[in-house]
Amino acid sequence: MPEALLPEAIRHQPLMEGPVTVGSLDDQVLAWPETKPGRGWFIAITITSLIMLMGFGCIGYLVYEGIGTLGNNVPVAWGFPIINFVFWVGIGHAGTLISAILFMFRKRWRNAISRAAEAMTIFALCCAGIFPLIHVGRPWFGYWLFPYPNVRDLWINFRSPLVWDVFAVSTYFSVSLLFWYLGLMPDLASMRERTTSRLRKGIYRVLSLGWVGSARNWLHYERAYLLLAGLATGLVLSVHSVVSFDFAVSLVPGWHMTIFPPYFVAGAIFAGFAMVVLVLSVVRKTMHMENLITMTHMDMMNKMILTMSCLMGYSYLMEGFTAWYSSNTYIRYTFYNYVFGDQWWAGWITITCNVIIPQLLWVPRFRRSFPVMLFVSSCVTVGMWFERYTIIVLSLHRSFLPSSWGVFIPTLVDFGILLGSFGLFFTLVLLFARVLPVIATSEVKMDVPHAQPEHAAEVGHA
Repeated sequence: MPEALLPEAIRHQPLMEGPVTVGSLDDQVLAWPETKPGRGWFIAITITSLIMLMGFGCIGYLVYEGIGTLGNNVPVAWGFPIINFVFWVGIGHAGTLISAILFMFRKRWRNAISRAAEAMTIFALCCAGIFPLIHVGRPWFGYWLFPYPNVRDLWINFRSPLVWDVFAVSTYFSVSLLFWYLGLMPDLASMRERTTSRLRKGIYRVLSLGWVGSARNWLHYERAYLLLAGLATGLVLSVHSVVSFDFAVSLVPGWHMTIFPPYFVAGAIFAGFAMVVLVLSVVRKTMHMENLITMTHMDMMNKMILTMSCLMGYSYLMEGFTAWYSSNTYIRYTFYNYVFGDQWWAGWITITCNVIIPQLLWVPRFRRSFPVMLFVSSCVTVGMWFERYTIIVLSLHRSFLPSSWGVFIPTLVDFGILLGSFGLFFTLVLLFARVLPVIATSEVKMDVPHAQPEHAAEVGHA
């Protein structure tokens, strides 16, 4: 529905709290990277860095000892590496959706949260890129996945979904990085003018690419930003659809379904918004930005989580209906195994965390309660990881022939690399919050009182 047709109470929900001016906005956001971090920040980054180093240590041990240190076996040849890859690619979807799609629809409530969401996309894709290299067993040959002329006359197999992933994820990362960096340029130029440090001024001068804020600068900026937003909008739908083809093009029972592309896209947006809520809740409190990231923003994101939860519930029902209606013995057994098999707990954790618990957000008071939204978002993050576990492990360990059935038991190296990826993600988030503005001031200034054309009469009357 166009914003102009919305009810008055919805159209004029406060996007800021308290008296905010253009000058106070710059002082609050742009001065933060130059302040000395508090003790809490040092404690947090020490913990996340240690977890990250533990994960890299596990990767080093894996490379030295071989792929046998993981729980992967026959028939579960796809274990934690692919589970984690699909999970982290999904986490990166909400950032582009908030920045690109909501920008295309001119939703102003995205302005205060778009910068942090875009950064999360970059960091999540950095985490995701580690796992395909681990999965192939010999990461030093990872360059074989890229098409390039070589003296050995070797060429990649374009029919392999793994190659499709390389093209899709690398394109998504490149466009998301350009989109994020382009939005940073006006703020980097403002920080260049504010700082008194010669070193910082030189760094900001290089990074801002000569931005002076002229009408010509803004004209090119708006055109480029709109173009990248259009490209990113298509990628939001295509990237996780391509990732779903890793499963859908196979003949494995439980994977060979046409519902997988929209199912994976909805799940990616679902998991991404939950992570955005977790990160912004911490940023809002620790950086004292309650007046800029208001309860209106949190309420909107919780509504998106609730909407995606309902779509996920519908997808699960359709998966069960397909298994029943197909009259295929193998597909029926696979779905039965999800719910009542020897690892039934994984299936029920998925259903509980992704469908049942988010229904709390129907209550408006819960959508604006930090304990509740943190609880729901944490449950969704856990549930979406277990959904990937259910799809991959439970489909493979009970395949066509009972003689080839096996048991998947993850190892400490599996868990170490998983925790290390979370350490890497939150370490990057903490570093980003310290060295760059977490809010796009150039966009939030449009929400400052009397900044919009409809307020011109009020300013003239005053």
